[in-house]
Amino acid sequence: MSNNTSDTLPDIRQTVLLNAPIQKVWDAVATAEGIAAWFMPNDFKPELGYEFELQAGPFGNSPCKVTELDPPRRLSFTWAKDWTLTFELAEREGKTEFTLTHGGWNPDVVTEFGETHRVVRERMSQGWVGIVQKLASHVEG
Repeated sequence: MSNNTSDTLPDIRQTVLLNAPIQKVWDAVATAEGIAAWFMPNDFKPELGYEFELQAGPFGNSPCKVTELDPPRRLSFTWAKDWTLTFELAEREGKTEFTLTHGGWNPDVVTEFGETHRVVRERMSQGWVGIVQKLASHVEG
């Protein structure tokens, strides 16, 4: 396989405008309880370099590590062996623009579960739509 740019898979990116103040959204995406309410059970702590696990049900626990922390605007962490998740928040007249970026996709890589990134990315791209909707319901409720 060649390594030209057409072989890379684009990041998954979801942006949504949430009818909630930025601090409320930050608490939902940067605390263990908040993340559990819309994504997965976890033992996250908002500390740079902190290592934690996302509990992915039948897929087991995924090791993660906080790589960027800029409250209440930006949080990044590595997820499993290949990926990075980034949550970006911006104030928009009392509401919060939330952008989720799921990066680290490589068509030549196979996950721990024996599926190619291309297959997993397609499924996750769909999955994130519903997950971000759960976040919206959680913070707007």
